[in-house]
Amino acid sequence: MTPEPPPTDPTEAPVEPLYTHPASPFFRTESGFPSPPMARPGPPPPPQQSTWITYRTQIEFGLAMLAYLMFLVGSVTVIQANPDASWRYIVAVLPVAPAAMVLLLFVRRLARMDELQRRIQTEAFGFSLGATALLTFAYGFLEGVGLPHLNWTFVLPLMAILWGVGTAIFSWRYR
Repeated sequence: MTPEPPPTDPTEAPVEPLYTHPASPFFRTESGFPSPPMARPGPPPPPQQSTWITYRTQIEFGLAMLAYLMFLVGSVTVIQANPDASWRYIVAVLPVAPAAMVLLLFVRRLARMDELQRRIQTEAFGFSLGATALLTFAYGFLEGVGLPHLNWTFVLPLMAILWGVGTAIFSWRYR
């Protein structure tokens, strides 16, 4: 007698129970559902930066400006309370210390920029310096013919505004 040939139809093949070999390391037990293909691991996600790392320059600048404003209000208050004190000149100059911190932060930020950003900022600052010089020089002539005298404290805000204009112009130019 010869054994029966195996059936060719897979639905007629004998089915082993699901957990025939549950403890065997040589057989894989399956639940009967087709398993999804194994996903290949992709590259690791980029590391998340903290808020301090992302906004460090802005935070440091904001803190320096806050310190400047605090020193400014404090020095003005002290000088108004003691108008004849011999030390009023020292107190009047105290707000320059936090303003010097802003200069150090600017130089450090400029050193960390890439070449294109450094070039844009340098050209914008040069534009600001030249335009401020021309405007203040022209206004000096206009003061000579009757316009009111302007305080020197307007020069720095003018330079900052022109620097922003120069940054916008040169950023647009290098697009």
